[in-house]
Amino acid sequence: MNGNGAILSTKGIRKSFGPVQALDGVDLEVRRGEVLALVGDNGAGKSTLVKSISGIYTIDDGQFLWNGEPVTISGPGSATELGIATVYQDLALCDNLDVVANLFLGQEELVGPVRVLDETQMEQRSHELLEQLSVTIPSVRSEVGTLSGGQRQQVAVARSLLGEPKVVMLDEPTAALGVAQTKQVLALIKRLRERNLGVIVISHNLADVFEVADRIFVLRLGRKAGSFETAKTSEDQVVGAITGAELGNDRGEDEVRK
Repeated sequence: MNGNGAILSTKGIRKSFGPVQALDGVDLEVRRGEVLALVGDNGAGKSTLVKSISGIYTIDDGQFLWNGEPVTISGPGSATELGIATVYQDLALCDNLDVVANLFLGQEELVGPVRVLDETQMEQRSHELLEQLSVTIPSVRSEVGTLSGGQRQQVAVARSLLGEPKVVMLDEPTAALGVAQTKQVLALIKRLRERNLGVIVISHNLADVFEVADRIFVLRLGRKAGSFETAKTSEDQVVGAITGAELGNDRGEDEVRK
């Protein structure tokens, strides 16, 4: 077990696309029961890092640690088996299916000798999961296409929890949402933390980041540009790290370990 409580760590992660060095020696860790915000300008490497952790991209160099032990992430399946779930910005929901069908898409529960869908069990589990997360929707039988953007985001997050992951990564979960819907999603992220999950959130919205994150990790041009404890830093410091005004500022990381 890692002494500092990190459930997932990356050590020296590198990833190139031809001549472009997208990630250059990135060290990152997320701990149980915390929200880690991953921020940076466009092209900083945020999505590449998340896709590397989730197994979509194969890294060129570096190491993943799970509970302090080296592991190999060779594809999305191995990331899922470890306990890593990812909700991408497109949500990958089927608008013409209801909430139950979307929650269990690809992992349907079957019953009987001819293996038919156990609709009753899936509906019951859907009610229980959404209730645990305090997600409010008209009905679990509502078509997803009729839901608001915030409700759709919450359904996508709920679906990621069916496999009982230990780490959940969210790619721009509040993008294009209104004020009320954003509040719903941020409240859900806090509930994920209350479930003792490690949560990584990519966001361009620093107001959202400062409301929900325990720590902030800044990427710039594929490298770590700063790591901050949210309660002990300011938005100006984070913006400085994003833009390059405070390159190499690791004070937040040091403060966390005190």
